[in-house]
Amino acid sequence: MKISIQAVKELRNRTNAGILDCNKVLLEVDGDIEKAIEFLKQRGAAIAEKKKDLVATEGIIEAYIHHTKHIGALVELNCETDFVAHTAEFRELARDLAMQVAATSPQFIISEEMPPEAEMDPQAVCLLSQPFIKEPVKTVKEIITETIAKVGENIKVRRFARFELGVDH
Repeated sequence: MKISIQAVKELRNRTNAGILDCNKVLLEVDGDIEKAIEFLKQRGAAIAEKKKDLVATEGIIEAYIHHTKHIGALVELNCETDFVAHTAEFRELARDLAMQVAATSPQFIISEEMPPEAEMDPQAVCLLSQPFIKEPVKTVKEIITETIAKVGENIKVRRFARFELGVDH
């Protein structure tokens, strides 16, 4: 079966996967784009699962200051190597996460950090459980998983801080 250039292009635009990966996956699923998207999503999750225990001590600290200059956020995002820390994908993720923190004011990274007696919605107060501000149909964790699949290294949010003018936390 021959896969059309348009199908490869559409899959690439929808998943950000490489051209060769898109072509290969489309061949495996007989050209069905929806099946190819699901296949790539599952493969990304499998890659992230394999990488989850790898040490991530490199990375960057990203700052975001809202245009009003009244809200700001810092995020420490870690990866395995300095090389990946300087890639466009990693830097974009760090920037997006800093904006997420500024916009949504999470209190924890993951739900396991919440006190057992806390009666809070993890989706509201845990960064990784929140809907991603740029793509609300996905969670922040899913966006990080997609980036792990792209760069091939483990990525972890180590810590974050949010500042709001005149508000003490």
